[in-house]
Amino acid sequence: MSTYYTEILKKSNGNCDIINITEDVSEIVRESSIKNGIVTVFSIGSTTGITTLEFEPGLLKDVPAFMDKILPQFRNYHHNDTWGDGNGHSHLRSALTKTSLTVPFVNSEMTLGTWQQIIFIDFDNRNRTRRIAVQVIGD
Repeated sequence: MSTYYTEILKKSNGNCDIINITEDVSEIVRESSIKNGIVTVFSIGSTTGITTLEFEPGLLKDVPAFMDKILPQFRNYHHNDTWGDGNGHSHLRSALTKTSLTVPFVNSEMTLGTWQQIIFIDFDNRNRTRRIAVQVIGD
């Protein structure tokens, strides 16, 4: 069994910025020279998320609208009282979405559905450069 590790850096606008990282992860799987196994994608940060989604304009509007409905930014969060940074909603959105995803691959190709892309979401309330860890494990 072999492992391969690298990171993806992405500039983000925050505020539910959704970035398609499918091609980045596919390229890493190919670079690893591992033919069959799993790839884990992990967002390094407590105000981000990693999941799958059809990366199309309607859902790029629907996801932020959904998050605003269930975890609105301008609500009273105890985290904001503690730290005063106004991103309590971001932490809760991250906890809901989760920060990692594992995808199997065969012959260096991820087993994603036709319309299924891997997305990174930055829920924080400011712009920044984000680190995304990618670890490939297999034979």
